[in-house]
Amino acid sequence: MINFDYKPTSYFDGTGPSALLAKLSYPESQWGEEISIYASTLDGIIYFEVIDFYGNDFKTNPDCSREPLTLQEFIYLVETLENGNGSEQGNIRLTLKGIPEAESSVYPELKKFFIEKRKTFGI
Repeated sequence: MINFDYKPTSYFDGTGPSALLAKLSYPESQWGEEISIYASTLDGIIYFEVIDFYGNDFKTNPDCSREPLTLQEFIYLVETLENGNGSEQGNIRLTLKGIPEAESSVYPELKKFFIEKRKTFGI
């Protein structure tokens, strides 16, 4: 049973102002898209940033938070990613409609959630 209420105590381990939260890969994409989600902090607020190989601009929901997100909130952030400025490189619009394979040291059950979701959709 996945604990959707799980919330890490912190994203940051003291080694720098940003932290990798998750890496997403979309194996069905002909482009082999990979997306990384980072958190950075400024004045006590955590900001989320999404980076891909092509330099696309992404909108996240939420875009910032005062504390780490629960697993459920983070899954929502992943599933509602959007291309931010309309100018897309690669085939990002189709990629974001897919179900990613996920890796995260911050959210250990994220991988399990997306494995189960991919099975449900026959991927």
